Amino acid sequence: MNWEEIVEKYPEANFLQSPGYEKMNELLGDKAIKEDFAGSGHALMIVRDAKRGRYLEIPCGPLIDWNDKAAIKAAFKQISKIAEREKCVFVRVRPQLLSAPENMKILTDLGLKKSPMHLAAEHTVMINLCKSTDELLADMRRQTRYEVRRSGKLKIEVEKYNSDEIFREFHKVQADTAKRQNFVPPNLKTLLAEKNAFGKNINIYVAKTPEGAPIAYGMIIKAGKEGDYYEAASTELNRKLPGAYALLWQVMQDLKDEGYERFNLWGIAPAGQPNHRYAGVTTFKTGFGGEVVEYVPAHDMVINKLGYMKDLIVETARKKRRHL
Repeated sequence: MNWEEIVEKYPEANFLQSPGYEKMNELLGDKAIKEDFAGSGHALMIVRDAKRGRYLEIPCGPLIDWNDKAAIKAAFKQISKIAEREKCVFVRVRPQLLSAPENMKILTDLGLKKSPMHLAAEHTVMINLCKSTDELLADMRRQTRYEVRRSGKLKIEVEKYNSDEIFREFHKVQADTAKRQNFVPPNLKTLLAEKNAFGKNINIYVAKTPEGAPIAYGMIIKAGKEGDYYEAASTELNRKLPGAYALLWQVMQDLKDEGYERFNLWGIAPAGQPNHRYAGVTTFKTGFGGEVVEYVPAHDMVINKLGYMKDLIVETARKKRRHL
């Protein structure tokens, strides 16, 4: 079974456990490890060489039957051995498990500790693309539906691209967006690695005025049964024109036509955290309807206690500084 077939086997899998993510990390110089847990599970793992200590990362994984206690125990024993072999200080995992006491218990029973930092979007909006177009519109907040329809009346056009040039353009616009909205964007090297690694499964969507002036940009990555709204950017025109609304509505229709079952809007603020870095986009994203989903937070398996304590101090301070 190849890795694409594995991803298809697990309906919860997304691009972070895909062949594209493996290739992207290798292009950036990070070691990627694919592991089969004796036929009862799989994981794509990335070795991260951080200044604070080397660690093994398993985003949105491992892919396993979380009701099979024996398989889970055997898999994490294997993961621990791999981490030791790679001289990692700890292993960081964020499975595709919904946040619930029984799922948290699965991780704590394995001896894992809640991580000081997140790994992949733990709080998100998931849109069910198996619904009809009329149902998707009906699920939207009234103001969102109004903006979607207004974008049509204003003849805002949305097109998708996959060239190096559009990724370079996106990088420049996102850098300006980051200054306005105070976040840290990916560098151009990472964006081009994503473009080269995901191939036809990654696109930059651009919403434009009828005259061709760009309003909003969105990076969409597809894998398994899911499409992800992974990165975004906008120009000053987006303050007055509903470009982002037009863009997401077009993406939803395209993914539905291509047979994808869900659209992950990738990151909203947890309830009651107005200073969270995703607070500004939460109202926008939740307006499209869908289900607000909360996954278990990232957890760490400690391999080297002394090294982990050093990492814990650094990451706890960073989390506070960045309002994560």
